[in-house]
Amino acid sequence: MTGKLHDRAREYAEAILWALILTLVLRAFVIQAFRIPSESMLDTLRVGDFLFVNKFEFGPKIPFTHIRVSLPALTRAPKRGDIIVFQYPNNPSQDYIKRCIATGGQTVEVREKHVIVNGDTLREPYTIHIDPSIRPAGYDYRDNFGPLTVPKGELFMMGDNRDNSNDSRFWGTVKMDYVKGHAMFIYWSWDSERHWPRWNRLFHVIR
Repeated sequence: MTGKLHDRAREYAEAILWALILTLVLRAFVIQAFRIPSESMLDTLRVGDFLFVNKFEFGPKIPFTHIRVSLPALTRAPKRGDIIVFQYPNNPSQDYIKRCIATGGQTVEVREKHVIVNGDTLREPYTIHIDPSIRPAGYDYRDNFGPLTVPKGELFMMGDNRDNSNDSRFWGTVKMDYVKGHAMFIYWSWDSERHWPRWNRLFHVIR
């Protein structure tokens, strides 16, 4: 009897160990949870949204390094419109989430709140503007910016809540080394004002 209990305990211990290893591998290379802390991505993402981030799609990074593994058949480069979680360049210990507006080699400009990439004005139905006033060029970069050509291997990121977003207009582009992954879907959403879940946002695919 003692031998059977010992074997069973060992089996449970091995199962727990493998589950822990699998969880660590998935978190390091495949998927990670993220919580929305600010209003910079309204109305696409709200404070209290909890989402999963695909860390594999842009090529998984080897932990504790800046080495990104590229698998041409399985991974891809970020493109305009992707919502991406990345390390804030001025403080890599903080994670930000913004929308990719331009990639390496593209030229981006903002004229009176309108975003222009390579000479074409973008159609952006996902954005909101909470301040109707236009800040003149030279006052700050919120409503008038650039033109700037994005360096190779870097991204120009902006929040959907354009008048209330601390983004590439103010602190520059994001190197691919800082990119963590592509936002996938919301798995939970909590309305702190109503103290109630936002049931209609559960499993909402992020676009």
